[in-house]
Amino acid sequence: MIKGQCLCGAIHYAYHAEIKQSILCFCQDCRLAQGALFGWNSPIDQQAFEITQGKAFLKAYFHTPNKARVFCIQCGSPIYSYRLDLPNVLRLRLGSITEGEIPPPNQTFYSQYQPDFIQIINCLNN
Repeated sequence: MIKGQCLCGAIHYAYHAEIKQSILCFCQDCRLAQGALFGWNSPIDQQAFEITQGKAFLKAYFHTPNKARVFCIQCGSPIYSYRLDLPNVLRLRLGSITEGEIPPPNQTFYSQYQPDFIQIINCLNN
């Protein structure tokens, strides 16, 4: 089982399945939403995901009409995102995991936008 939380600890979650994909996304939306060089996420089965504490602290922000980014209203930590047209899939933010196995990154999206100084990630797409 996978467990995770936000930075302040108000939100805790459990994922009752295995993480299979580990994706680094270099698109501008992910970089801005994470405040980082890339987003690190995995598509997961919504039915195996459970908020175990702090549902009242979750807030969804729709940057586009179809996609919500869900975060903690107290500390701002991103937890997951979802698309309205894919109701059974969440994209879990892997940096929020505190327990369980996370596979190393095995895929990149928008790698044409990664900074030149990130050389090691290029091997993922070759």
